[in-house]
Amino acid sequence: MDNQNGNDPISSERRNFLKLASTAGFTAALVAGAAGTLWSTEAAAQSANEEREREAAAEHTMTIATAYVLGASRSYPIMQLDLKENIQNATSGRVYVKLAPGGQLGAGGALVQAVQGGTIQAAQHSLSNFAPFASTVDLINMPYLCGSNQRFTNLVNSDFWNTNVTPKIEENGFKPLFYVNIDPRVVAVRKGGAGAVITPGDLDGVKFRVPGSAMLQQYYRLVGANPTPVAWGETPSAIQQGVADALDPSVGALFVFGFKDMLSHVTFTQAVPDSQVYSCNLEWFNSMPADIQEGIMWGSEMTAHQNLAKVPSARSYAMSELAKAGVEFHSLSEDQLAEWKDAGGYQRSEWDEFKVELAGSMDAFAQMEEAAGTQGKYYVHDA
Repeated sequence: MDNQNGNDPISSERRNFLKLASTAGFTAALVAGAAGTLWSTEAAAQSANEEREREAAAEHTMTIATAYVLGASRSYPIMQLDLKENIQNATSGRVYVKLAPGGQLGAGGALVQAVQGGTIQAAQHSLSNFAPFASTVDLINMPYLCGSNQRFTNLVNSDFWNTNVTPKIEENGFKPLFYVNIDPRVVAVRKGGAGAVITPGDLDGVKFRVPGSAMLQQYYRLVGANPTPVAWGETPSAIQQGVADALDPSVGALFVFGFKDMLSHVTFTQAVPDSQVYSCNLEWFNSMPADIQEGIMWGSEMTAHQNLAKVPSARSYAMSELAKAGVEFHSLSEDQLAEWKDAGGYQRSEWDEFKVELAGSMDAFAQMEEAAGTQGKYYVHDA
């Protein structure tokens, strides 16, 4: 029976959210919602007051935009609330972070342009969005170069990366704040599709949804699939209608974007990372006093640690929710993984052209390979 008087908790939360958004601002309402205080008018008001006081006391406002709603970190560890809190605290409140989550200001390339143009101070986006400015970045899509979480984390925090990639990114007006580890892409098969995929042979003829990446298209051809380019926004209907039989986001992304009822099997092939980055407008960053710059970077580093620690619990939650919908998961043995690497891995001569084009030379690629394989100061869990 419907509650007619509007006193149920959901109505109260909605009412308090709208009231806060109109009086204290959208960010204050979001923070109250994330803190779980919207059910109580008093608690919500306290959250809003704290946000107002922080904003009023700050010397600088830093807008950070993302494509993800605030609750997404439960299954997709994008950590935007943590980044806000950490930057505010690390700068002793001199910077107030205004969040623009859930694609309010766009996603992907649109956010990159907004940061580069200085419309906003910072944003989250795919690491591949940096490729137009530093082509070496695109090598993260080279199969098995840094597909595992540990190899990806080793690479983006390595001396090689800081020496060869970061300067090119900065030349184009960006300051990388930190690289977000999500989890590797998987092989996810639709209900009514090909069944469990354990070996490359199981992909024979499977229509595999791919983005516009030439590298990912070549990889799925090498492992036996039929690569089918589909725009991300059209992917759910393509999977439901059988235009594509399989796709490869991370488990967390599959859950966040609503694929759980469309899938039958998910296999952890660990070929390519689902990698994100928070970037900042370099000119704005350089305009800040040195101690604020230091605080922003320390806040970012703290959030990077939290992100790495969150990876296994986020994956577990996403897997649990997908399993409830009937999805079966398959982890591969070392021998089974070796079969995938043999079929499509970066050691094959088919990749040499990409290595020279994107890294600059085979020698530079070899340095990149060594960096990915060298344990750095950060540890992260792999599925």
